[in-house]
Formats: sequence, structure tokens, C-alpha cells
Amino acid sequence: MTETTDRSNQANLCRHLAHAAIATPTALAVAVQKNQRGKLTYQEIDFVTLHQRSDEIAYALNAYGLKSGMKAVLMVTPSIDFFALTFALFKAGIIPILVDPGMGIKNLKQCFIESAPDAFIGIPKAHIARVLFRWGKGSVKKLLTVTTGSSSENVFASLIGGISLTTLLTRYPIQKSALSNKEAIFSMVKLADDAMSAILFTSGSTGTPKGVVYSHKMFEAQITALKEDYAIKPGERDLATFPLFSLFGPALGMASIVPDMDASKPIKANPDFIFAAIEKYQCSNLFANPALIEVLGQAGTTKGKTTKLNSLKRVISAGAPATLPSIEIFTQLLSDGVPVLTSYGATESLPLTKISSDDLLKTSHITDTGGGICVGAPVNGVELSIIEISEEVIETWHDSLALPINTIGEIVVKGDIVSQQYYHRELATAQAKIIDADVVRHRMGDLGYLDESGLLWMCGRKAHRVETQKNVFFSIPCERIFNTHKAVKRSALVGVKINHKRVPLLCVELTDEAKKDKSFDESVLFSSLKISALAHKQTSAISHFLIHEDFPVDIRHNAKIFREKLAVWAQQELD
Repeated sequence: MTETTDRSNQANLCRHLAHAAIATPTALAVAVQKNQRGKLTYQEIDFVTLHQRSDEIAYALNAYGLKSGMKAVLMVTPSIDFFALTFALFKAGIIPILVDPGMGIKNLKQCFIESAPDAFIGIPKAHIARVLFRWGKGSVKKLLTVTTGSSSENVFASLIGGISLTTLLTRYPIQKSALSNKEAIFSMVKLADDAMSAILFTSGSTGTPKGVVYSHKMFEAQITALKEDYAIKPGERDLATFPLFSLFGPALGMASIVPDMDASKPIKANPDFIFAAIEKYQCSNLFANPALIEVLGQAGTTKGKTTKLNSLKRVISAGAPATLPSIEIFTQLLSDGVPVLTSYGATESLPLTKISSDDLLKTSHITDTGGGICVGAPVNGVELSIIEISEEVIETWHDSLALPINTIGEIVVKGDIVSQQYYHRELATAQAKIIDADVVRHRMGDLGYLDESGLLWMCGRKAHRVETQKNVFFSIPCERIFNTHKAVKRSALVGVKINHKRVPLLCVELTDEAKKDKSFDESVLFSSLKISALAHKQTSAISHFLIHEDFPVDIRHNAKIFREKLAVWAQQELD
């Protein structure tokens, strides 16, 4: 008789870690860099030890009263414990809630109200904030403090009513196997592939943060994309600058090297620390957002000497539209033929498309003349469509919704990599999701078009378009025309009212050189920008300009401009 296996409840991301612990037990899994009074040190853990430690934590969490299906906020800085805890939560079927501490106190409190966590796991600073701002009050029943192991921090953990991770593992040791002296293997929870496995909150850079429901099916699709479309192989070493992406390293059999930096402020990162970590571990992969790419490129090409990152075989950039000049500078640090792969996506679905730096730089003329930014071809398993720009809810998909090629509209995506819903945000789910038979398509909230070759071109956020009585202006096509001016660091299109009519206005942030130039003349710049505007159809109706000292940008990527704030500022300047 043939044995049949029910695969409806067989999903768990941690199966990849378990495999790596068997296949390459002593290989490096994670290394965390620390700057100790000017000296860089590294904490390391191999695959089998990471697997065992996460087993121990999963067992202890169960014994502490946290069971499968419960939700736990995880506010722990990148560290060995961060990796072990995250994998432990997945193994135990406990749903981690991941938030960006930089999103602001008000937004964080709202995230905790919506997600109603059963547990709060964090470093001492996170617990102090939890008490001060009453995060999770009414829902949190279990508290776990992640400390450095000092007695004072263990005392702190007991004072706030919880338990430290060190004490937890001491109090609830995993049971020894009755047949041997080895540690027993924790029996990880297996779930349906579409069951909720994590809640990841968006950064809130384009509105109120929303909890994106992740399933193991989504995680598996992301791992598959990294294996197949990015050709990442076991044994590689990744310099990971974004905590969520760093988790994929061990799941891919790849070591995650975490530099000493604040992941929420990449432009504040010390390039020397990153260069040192790449050199020490001979990293083959680097994940960095465009803002960090720019920082590293500038640091690596100063004083007439170029820092060479010869071990890198691949660089992945995601999080915001790439700037062509910064990529061009950064590629000087790489060996010939090593690509910067720019990826497009969002918390709700990533990665969706990719394009190599060589191909991207070939499109610079189109971008500089208002054609949008090419973000490449879809990765395997992703289907892209463009629909009419609308704020209306679309309940059901039909093929007639898709617009013809070279027509700007809202980007809609389909595939296993796409999230199905927001957590307890029914209206947001209805506005962003379209039912297509037994799957869900996601409306990205971004505008763009597909060309004859099936390549996707980004034209900005739907919320950032400026509509007047006669025209519709799209942010990226308009701004990139003006960004070619040597005195313009970046620009932002906003809508304002002048004489009771809505008109487009361009906010301009100057380059450092222009700011220092004593002969700089604002009127000369504006005249030059007006000439550029008249030379292009997309911008010919733009004739109002203002200089802003320092654009407000998002916390997570330091690259997404808060145009909503600039619009308010611009209106006040005009009134």
C-alpha cells in the first residue's frame, strides 16, 4: 500500500535551517559586528548551534505559556539572540510581530492596539518604552527581556514583571533524550502554507502603518526567488543591512554578516565598518538600500583612492527607487561584471522585479527625459498588470481591467510572493486587494507602465500624482528631468493652490556644492529650471519652484520623500 502524506499542514520556514544544520553543521550561520571603543569585534554562531539554540528557546517559550497561534512583538536589535528568537518563534508556531521602532511613538502604539500581542519580547530600552507609552496594555500577558546576561539586567527584567531570556532558558531547559545524552530536537509546528506565520508592519512612509499578514507560502516564494532569480547558493556570505532580509541568509544556507549600524538610519552607517566586515568574511553578497549604496559609493571613492570590494559577486538594492548617479559611482568599487541588482517591491510583496546595473544605466536617457525609472522584468512566478488610476474598490479581477502597453496606470501584482490581507484592516484590504478566482492580486499604490519587452517602468506613488483641471503630473517622470541640473540634489513634485486653482509646484533641495557657493542665485536657478520644464511635455506646465533646506524622508530607507509634508510647507510659504 502506498503511503500518502497530507501536505496541507507541512509548512515552516525553519525546515531550511534544520536542513542546513545537517548538511553544513559547523559552517558559519551568523556573525554580528560590534564596535567596542574603536575596536571591531565579532560574535559568531554556526548552523547546528543556531538550530539547537532556537530549539531550546522554542521549548522554553512553550513551557513559559506561549503556544502556537499566539502573537509576540519582537523588538530586539540585530544580534545572535535576534536570529535565535525569530527562528524559535517560527518553530513554535508563535506569530512574530515585527515593527520599525523609527515609525514614531503614535504609530507604534496603534500597531500594538491593532495586532493585540500576547507577549512582548524586547531589549531593556524597548520595555522601558512599553511601560512609558503603555504599548500592548490589555493584551500582553507574557514579558521576555533580552539582556547581555549581566545581573543588573536580570534584576531589571524581574522588576518589570517579566523574565530574562537567560533565566527563561535556565528555568525551562529542553528535555534530554531518553535514548542518548544529546539534546532532544524540538518538534517544530507545521502549518497550512497559507496560515498566518508573521505580521510585518509597513514603515508608514506613505500613510498609517499597516500589518501585512505573511504566510510560510510567502516566505517560501521569497526564498525560491532568491535561489532562482538571484542565484544565491549555500555557502555564500551576505553582508545584510536590513534585519528581515538577514533572516533569509540561514534559510538559504548562507551566512548573514550583520554590521554595527542602525538599520533604521542607513545614511548614518559607518562605511569603514561595512567595508571591514566584507573584507573579514569575504562576503559574496551585499544587501543595501539606495541611500546606503550612495553612502558607500561616496566613501569608497574619496581622496582619489577607490576601495575595492573584490569578494562581492552580487549586490541587491531595494526599498526605494534607485538613483542612477549613485549606482554608477558605487559600481566603481566592484569587480568587472559584478552587477547591482535593483529590485522593486514592498512589504506586501518583495521581490517583484529586478534589473542589473548595466541594463539600468542604459536607460538613463529615458529616465532623465521623463520616461520613469525602469525596475526591470518580473521574477519567476510574478504576473504584472497595469490598471486605470482610481480610488475605487475593485472586488473581482477580469482581464479587461488591464491597460495596453506604454499606458501609465496603477501596478497590480499576482503570485505566491504576494500577501493576501492586512491584519484587522478590512477597509485597507478591500482597497488594495482584488479577488482573482482562488488567489488575490495586490494593488501596489504605485504608478507605472509596461513596455513592449514586458519591462516595468515606475512613475511614482499614486498618492503623489498632481491632478489639475488640464493635466496629470507624475512624480518620478517630472522630478528626474529637474534632477539633472547640477545644483539640484533632489526634487519633489507637490500640488498647491494659487488663486483658488490647483497647480503643480516643484520643491528643490540643493546639492552641498550649491549651498556653499556664495555666488548662488535662486532666480538664476529657477529660470534654468523653467527652461528645462518647457523642453519636455511632462513638465511644460510647471512654473513654480521653492527651495527647501532638507527634505523630510522616511525612517526605514532614508530615501522616500514625505511629499505630503512638503506640500503643506509649500502652501504655507505661498500663503
